[in-house]
Amino acid sequence: MPIILATWEAKIRRIAGLKTVQMTGDVGSMLPTEKSKQEGHIWGSMRRTAFILGSGLLLLVAFWNSVTWHLQRFWGASGYFWQAQWERLLSTFEGKEWILFIIGAAQVPGLLFWAFNGLLLVVDITGKPSFISRYRIQVGKNEPVDPVKLRQAIHTVLFNQYMISLPMVVFLYPFLKWLGDPCRQELPTFHWFLLELAIFTLMEEVLFYYSHRLLHHPTFYKKIHKKHHEWTAPIGVISLYAHPIEHVASNMLPVIVGPLVMGSHLSSITMWFSLALIITTISHCGYHLPFLPSPEFHDYHHLKNVWK
Repeated sequence: MPIILATWEAKIRRIAGLKTVQMTGDVGSMLPTEKSKQEGHIWGSMRRTAFILGSGLLLLVAFWNSVTWHLQRFWGASGYFWQAQWERLLSTFEGKEWILFIIGAAQVPGLLFWAFNGLLLVVDITGKPSFISRYRIQVGKNEPVDPVKLRQAIHTVLFNQYMISLPMVVFLYPFLKWLGDPCRQELPTFHWFLLELAIFTLMEEVLFYYSHRLLHHPTFYKKIHKKHHEWTAPIGVISLYAHPIEHVASNMLPVIVGPLVMGSHLSSITMWFSLALIITTISHCGYHLPFLPSPEFHDYHHLKNVWK
């Protein structure tokens, strides 16, 4: 009996050994196949990704070239018209170009600022129209806005605009006149304006970032920047609600430096100042409106007081 059991045990071991060898061989033969399949999937994914990104980049370049071409064509086609209007303005303000400069660099951007913020204030105060108010970022805040707090903010903004910004624009004129007459007869070309706009934006972003960061230092925050952060749920008009020192150092200087460096024409300055005011209004408006840059990060910055 022990002999029979030993014989059967030996047979079972041999069978098990054969199956183990066979399975090992099968796995070994399968590994290269599976590996090649995985490599094929990876390369296929990479090719598809490269194709999608490449196609998207080509479409973007083609679209951008088309847009700039049409804008350049419009600029060129209407160039004579705008040049004629500009020369008419120059003749009207002949000998008083400084008045024309103040109108273009201060009054026009200021009017656009209040026109845009006037529309936003209607929504802030009444909550209507609903197709705008429904995009409010901090739901339940400023519904409606506190009228006492709003009046105080508007008074501060008007003070900053007419007692600080306006004198700075007046003092800016002789420097620009020395660098290159901002009211010179020839308007800038389309491509030159695009170059100026890129340089203005770069300088403003760098200077604003570091000046703003400095204002969040405890030494400056309590005495200066805290005023701006009284609004934890910002609205558009408080984009210029700031301590006078902050208004000069962080609101005005970053925007002025670009035109000073470039010796820009008044037309470029007017468009740049207007654009800067509209963008900062959007950043503070409290609504994530379709097709406009999202102000959610800056809303969060006011809510949580990042960098304090």
